[in-house]
Amino acid sequence: MGSSAVGDGQLGTRLTRLVGSGRRRGLAAGLLALMALPGCSTFNSIGNTLAGTPRAQVGEEGFVRGFLGYVVADEPRAATVARTVLSTGGTALDAATAAGLTMAVTLPSRAGLGGGGACVLYNPARNAAEAVLFPPGPRSGVPAGADRPAAVPMLARGLFALHTRGGRLPFEQLIAPAEQAARFGIEVSRAFAADLAAVSGPLFEDPWAVAAFGGANGRPPQVGERLVQADLGVTLATLRTAGVGDLYQGSLARRLEEASVPAGGGLTVAEMRASVPRVVPPAQQRLGSDIVSILPAELDGGQDTASAFQAAMAGGAPGAGGAAMLPASAALVVMDRQGMAVSCVFTMNNLFGTGRVAPGTGILLGAAPNIGQVRPPLYAAGIVHNSNVRAFRAGAAGTGQEMAALAAGTALARLMRGQPAQAAVASLPEPGRASAIGCPRYMPGDAATCSAATDQRGAGLALGGLE
Repeated sequence: MGSSAVGDGQLGTRLTRLVGSGRRRGLAAGLLALMALPGCSTFNSIGNTLAGTPRAQVGEEGFVRGFLGYVVADEPRAATVARTVLSTGGTALDAATAAGLTMAVTLPSRAGLGGGGACVLYNPARNAAEAVLFPPGPRSGVPAGADRPAAVPMLARGLFALHTRGGRLPFEQLIAPAEQAARFGIEVSRAFAADLAAVSGPLFEDPWAVAAFGGANGRPPQVGERLVQADLGVTLATLRTAGVGDLYQGSLARRLEEASVPAGGGLTVAEMRASVPRVVPPAQQRLGSDIVSILPAELDGGQDTASAFQAAMAGGAPGAGGAAMLPASAALVVMDRQGMAVSCVFTMNNLFGTGRVAPGTGILLGAAPNIGQVRPPLYAAGIVHNSNVRAFRAGAAGTGQEMAALAAGTALARLMRGQPAQAAVASLPEPGRASAIGCPRYMPGDAATCSAATDQRGAGLALGGLE
């Protein structure tokens, strides 16, 4: 494989019964007259009304009844957005797309429009796994006058590419929750408040960062405080109406190029236009008819996740942790009720990227990965599916810098050894954290056996189950 850039019958029965009742002939005649009106929407609405409570349509919350699937995210609001998308009939890729865009508003310290990421996905319709790679891009050199060279922003293009691999809902619909969150404000989560507190000193040396993220009196906002990001809301609205391409080769790209100069980032339209996501085969290994798929070695430190997985499957204990380091990535794992699943890691290549916001855009610039002292985090994510029954079994993603691969590989192995997700993510070496979803009897299959969890030491959230 190479890489590539990227019911009506019930209504009739009811009407027959109505016509057969002398007391209800008037009502039946009225209904039949309505059915004669042009279009089928009237017919559908009658069916919905006769059935009782009007039924939601695809794309409306509440369309899915019963088991929704699961979502685990390192930021709570992103998890709730993803769960809502699943309830509207969206696929796992729809939910992951909406959650990733929402994180650009609710957790821009680790997942922003100025950054990027990588995902492994399983699509049961194709019975195949793929990797979608969109890391924040390197620069060909240090631009003149750029004291903090910015990475080429890849999140929007990457999530668009991810969506094309099996999304059902319109992409612009998936941007809307992030846009609304930026325009009307969010309550600052524990995850974002902790990141702000860690670097507020140097971060707030940039006046545009203060304008974007400052609370009352320009201080870092506390947990639960309201934060409005008006400029970012306008940028997201432009992406929704003009399309993602506008950020890479349109008027929005030119605005970002100009705004990156005073921010010290030095982005160019030419570099943004040339930077595209890649869809490639993941690194794989077989365990009977189960297939373990992880991100390619180029992003995974030479398949560190695979090594950790193999060691844990052999019964080895996780290695010792390192010194606590500032986080630079965020995890997201989603599975829908059809067994489509995706495991992602997002990053700014540094906590808050360059620490500079491009004026007037609300975009926090990611840090160029090949210049200066920036060491991008390992991208640690994996999915397990069964090729014989075309079903999902397990998924995990890890964060925590050098411990990310160990966290993801260990969690994935524990799921494969029959442990529930809560146990799979427990007691991982610091600063490693993992998010996980496991279905030991597969999905589609026995949904009652599925579980999802995020590391309790973090500030993420796992949601799903029955609607």
